[in-house]
Amino acid sequence: MKWKLTARFLFSVLSIVIIVIFINTAILIGLLTYRLATDSEGVSATEEENFVREFQKYIEIKNGAPSVSADGLEQLHQRNAWIQMLDANGQVIDAHFAPEKASLHYAPIDLIQVYKYKEFDSDTTVYIGSKGDFSYLIGIKGSGVTRFIMHVSGTSLLQFVGKFGLFIVIADLLVATLVGWLFGRTLTKPLYAMIERIHQLKNHEHKSIKAPGGVYKPVFENLNEVSQELAAHEQERKRLEIMREEWISNVSHDMKTPLASIRGYAELLNDDQLAHSEQSEYAKIIEKQSLHMQDLLDDLNLTMRLRHQRLPLTLSNVNMVPFIREIVIDTLNTPQYELANLAFEAATENSPHQIDEHFMRRAIMNFLHNALLHNAPDVSVVVSVDKDAITITDNGKGIAAVDLEHIFERYYRGTNTEKTTGTGLGTAIARDIIEAHGGTVTITSEEGKGTSVHIYLKKEQS
Repeated sequence: MKWKLTARFLFSVLSIVIIVIFINTAILIGLLTYRLATDSEGVSATEEENFVREFQKYIEIKNGAPSVSADGLEQLHQRNAWIQMLDANGQVIDAHFAPEKASLHYAPIDLIQVYKYKEFDSDTTVYIGSKGDFSYLIGIKGSGVTRFIMHVSGTSLLQFVGKFGLFIVIADLLVATLVGWLFGRTLTKPLYAMIERIHQLKNHEHKSIKAPGGVYKPVFENLNEVSQELAAHEQERKRLEIMREEWISNVSHDMKTPLASIRGYAELLNDDQLAHSEQSEYAKIIEKQSLHMQDLLDDLNLTMRLRHQRLPLTLSNVNMVPFIREIVIDTLNTPQYELANLAFEAATENSPHQIDEHFMRRAIMNFLHNALLHNAPDVSVVVSVDKDAITITDNGKGIAAVDLEHIFERYYRGTNTEKTTGTGLGTAIARDIIEAHGGTVTITSEEGKGTSVHIYLKKEQS
């Protein structure tokens, strides 16, 4: 995989380099061709060439002898130029502003030399013109024009270009291969590391690695964060799995206990010599245990529906003040709690909310019964209602901090519930019911000082 990624990037880089080489070569050939064409035209069409060719209009021939007019001399002076006029034999017969080392006679080969090369000084360019049977040399000093003489053979030029071009292509390919390999390795090395990192996450290997520098640094930092989150979720999942198994074990035990009781008392009922009063007592015990099993199964069913958000709510507009007051009265009318120190307070007489009365009653009673069941018989419990919240406060033994963190978990039983009956689902079910209504619930507690449950319901839409 590592070499495959490197080869892919290397091929991409080489393709780009080869295309660029061919494009640049084509552009270079085109520019050279255009430059040669324009230069060849420009040599005969420059301003100085035109000036020299047209200078014959300033030359007058009188009595077989040439002379330069005053305007011509002025033009020469303005251009910092000089002139020598020659007869048919190359003898200088007239000159103006000519340098001292200028020759007085020019053979044909001398004219060629003077025209092709700078025979006078490096800053003077010489041009040749004619009028009639006379020729003239005009030297322009400081013109900035430079002549290049090139002898080109078509075959040798093509061979040179071919060899030179092949060498350039080979050199560029070698350089491109080296650069591409380094570039590809730079890119693919972190990619390979990322693939390995993802493979580790797939195999639940959540160790953190040092994030390399460069453009991929944020990627590795995010992968480390993902690894930490996955590790935390994995630990949480294992913890919940252990709690689930413990809860199932507890539920199984809770179900076996009433089943064993039902079976035992059912066998006693088969005794023909059993008194009627004893039969009636055993039947009541069987009924009680059956109801306990029914409650257990109902809690199991309800918690699954709440977990999958399939709880059907029948909402109606209810004033929470009389609703909570009625729950408190019903609790006091229960023989189990008829002597409980239970009080009700209301900061308002009107606190309307959209609720399902059946399920909300279940949630409120769960928190209220927890305050009475898990504390001493003389515990004082106060239920208060205002416009924003329902609060259930007791002055009991409180909840340990380690248990308070897990109080709403479905599979958790605190240390203060070991000797009480129940399914271990009540608090989680109550919380889910309140959240299904769009509300929230929080519990604050301190060991030795008591516990407070704060229920906040979604306000009625006016």
